[in-house]
Amino acid sequence: MIREEVAKGIWKIRIGEPETHTPVSLHPFQIKKNELELLEGEVKSPEVLNELEWKESARGITVTLPMDSTEDIYGFGLQLKNMNHAGRKRFVKVNSDPPVDTGESHAPVPFYVSTAGYGLLADSFRYLSFYMGTVSEKGVSEHKKEVNVPHEEFSESALYALKRAKEKRKIIIEIPGVKGIDLYFFAGDVKKAVQRYNLFSGGGCLPPMWGLGMWYRTYGGSDQKKVMELAEQFRKERMPVDVLGLEPGWQSHSYSCTYEWSYLFKNPQEMIDSLNREGYKLNLWEHVFVYPAAPFYEEVKKYSGNYEVWNGLVPDFATTGASEIFGDYHKVKFIENGIMGFKLDECDNSDYNASNWSFPDSTSFPSGMDGEQMHMAIGMLYQNLMYKTFKEKNTRTYSQVRSSGALAAPLPFVLYSDLYNHKQFIRGMVTSGFSGLLWAPEVRNCMDGNDLLRRLQTIVFSEQALFNSWRIPSPPWKQVDIEKNLAGEWMEDAPYYTDICRKFFELRMQLLPYLYSAFVEYHRKGIPPIRALVMDYPKEEEARNIDDEYLFGSSMLVCPLTAEDGTSRRIYLPAGTWHDFFTGEVLEGGRIFEAEADYDKIPVYVKDNTLLPLAAPVQSVERDTVFQIKIAEYGKGAAEFTLYEEDYESFAYETEGMNEVVIQRTQDGKLTFSRKGTGTERYHIKL
Repeated sequence: MIREEVAKGIWKIRIGEPETHTPVSLHPFQIKKNELELLEGEVKSPEVLNELEWKESARGITVTLPMDSTEDIYGFGLQLKNMNHAGRKRFVKVNSDPPVDTGESHAPVPFYVSTAGYGLLADSFRYLSFYMGTVSEKGVSEHKKEVNVPHEEFSESALYALKRAKEKRKIIIEIPGVKGIDLYFFAGDVKKAVQRYNLFSGGGCLPPMWGLGMWYRTYGGSDQKKVMELAEQFRKERMPVDVLGLEPGWQSHSYSCTYEWSYLFKNPQEMIDSLNREGYKLNLWEHVFVYPAAPFYEEVKKYSGNYEVWNGLVPDFATTGASEIFGDYHKVKFIENGIMGFKLDECDNSDYNASNWSFPDSTSFPSGMDGEQMHMAIGMLYQNLMYKTFKEKNTRTYSQVRSSGALAAPLPFVLYSDLYNHKQFIRGMVTSGFSGLLWAPEVRNCMDGNDLLRRLQTIVFSEQALFNSWRIPSPPWKQVDIEKNLAGEWMEDAPYYTDICRKFFELRMQLLPYLYSAFVEYHRKGIPPIRALVMDYPKEEEARNIDDEYLFGSSMLVCPLTAEDGTSRRIYLPAGTWHDFFTGEVLEGGRIFEAEADYDKIPVYVKDNTLLPLAAPVQSVERDTVFQIKIAEYGKGAAEFTLYEEDYESFAYETEGMNEVVIQRTQDGKLTFSRKGTGTERYHIKL
């Protein structure tokens, strides 16, 4: 076992002989060592390093670590069914439809963070099993002699309820079929360990500003005329929308794909140019399974796996050949002609669906990877490839993907899911931030108008504000019922829902500068723009298990409701003074209370002594947009907020830097701002 400090606060433990293809070995981004040096606080080697044990057997490598009875565990990627993994087994495998709370996920990540003061990344594409204090070694319990203890409740829920162990247990990590592995340890409390993990990944992504606006994916049966009519309708009704997404019907063959325009789009370049002039960015649906009619099918065949999916090749993006063929085609065919992003679907491994989008784990790929590794890697390999392709054009993208994995923080791709439980989607907002992932709790189907509004409120306070209307030709605020929407029947109260939706669309546009500053902090410091309360309030016991509230940027606490909640919910406010974002009411934290919120409202709270920059809403973010900023003041003490100016769409900031617009309030209440830098001014501040 070899131990090495690879950067400040990060240690690598090498056990045996690791495999060639791992998340770290295929990761193209550099560790942000300078930024790691700047993290505040004393850095100590995690104590668990001194008690790590491992052994090799016919099954592979088993690693054991100590776990205290009071530890809480977070991470393992996007987890929709649970937040705190203490006392649970986690099976880290990509799976589009995890049946129960196993740890399987669209985006499983073999990384967790513990309240014991460390994070751990197991550098492997294998399906790993983590036993997080679920068992104890033989002999630990031999002193227990209690008998005849009466049962207080007779039910399965009581019998199998999660009970925190009273004695020390073990974390057991099973890595099957390998002769070695690298383990990376990240020092610090939950937030600091996550920051170090994200900076080790290369820092958080920095999306283009337009990517943070409103997204709308159009009806799957739309032709060019219908797309143009919808775009015109949005502008006519003053519904801010930045991105239009085209679903599978845009391709001449999908499932698998040709990557060629279908007969429904007679003149796609004319459409792209027209939409761009109206302020829209176009995003195209695809998957990576290459149909025989695709122009590059024969060329990519030798760089593909030995099994197909839906009659299509599975390219091996761990090879230079497949990456260059796929990337160059997309660059010339789409990116150079104005397409600003892609949505990668069906890359998340469905073994059990009757129309499965999978390939056997025994599949052989030219790079030497097998099917198991490729299932875990394919979403990441695609993201790396497309990020590189856009960067070669000096153009930032903000795209979508159905599967991701370890070290994803620098990649501007947002996860989405075919699952649709709203409470679980809110939980995804909380859990994704532990593992360097972004999550879109998209609005798709709605039971009724109330469900529409509750889901809309969640996406407005998310990393990607997305409507996916692939099943309906008219917007859901006109008609939520799918059959009636298809028949062209609108709801009687469509004007009401249109007005409320417009209000929330405009709220999202008001928040863009604030959210962009949060992404700059993500990029520079590794702080997730949306995160669980436990990251910022680690000493508050109540915050450790809050999975339906989250911090949105540095100063806002969002508490979404679902349609099932009705018009009230329990809220925990952390210690301190808070202000209702909408009414200004002052509340004291450190307590639980019942909040009332009609269906057109969402509970949002702002920290005391916050300066919140709010922009006058625009219909879309243009190349020359200058945001008109008003400052909402909360509290009366000294406060500061920094906005960042650059072109918001290229990579020029990497060499030219950004302007910093520092807004300050002195202790006596005087409000001022100053601008550092000589770049283009994008904010007009009204004091």
